[in-house]
Amino acid sequence: MNIIISNSSGKPIYEQITSQLKHMIMTGELRAHDALPSMRMLAKELRISVITTKRAYEDLEKDGFIYTVVGKGSFVAESNHELIKEEQLKQIEDALGTAIEKARQAGVSMDELKEMLQMLIEEA
Repeated sequence: MNIIISNSSGKPIYEQITSQLKHMIMTGELRAHDALPSMRMLAKELRISVITTKRAYEDLEKDGFIYTVVGKGSFVAESNHELIKEEQLKQIEDALGTAIEKARQAGVSMDELKEMLQMLIEEA
C-alpha cells in the first residue's frame, strides 16, 4: 500500500490516510472486496499510532468506502456510484472554495473569475 504521510501538511495524519485511500478506491486502484492492511500493519508500515489508523478506517467505514469483518479484516466496499459522485462533488467544491479565496485576495472580480472558468472549460 503506497500511502505517503506529510509532516508539513496542515491535515491530520488520519485525514491524509483517509483521503489517499478514498482516492485509490475512486480511481479503481483498489477494487471491491480487496483486503486492506490490518490497522496494526499499516501503523507499523507508516510508523504511526494504531489509534491513528483506527480513526482513518472508522471514517472510511462510516462513509461507506470500506467494511470490516470481525476476525478477518477490512475490505473495500462495493462501488456506490452515488457515494463516489458525492465525494467528487465535495472535492470540486473544496477546490473552487480555495480558488475563490485566492481570487478575493488578488482582487479578481466575479466576471473575471467566470471568464477564467469558461476559458478553462473550453480548453479541456
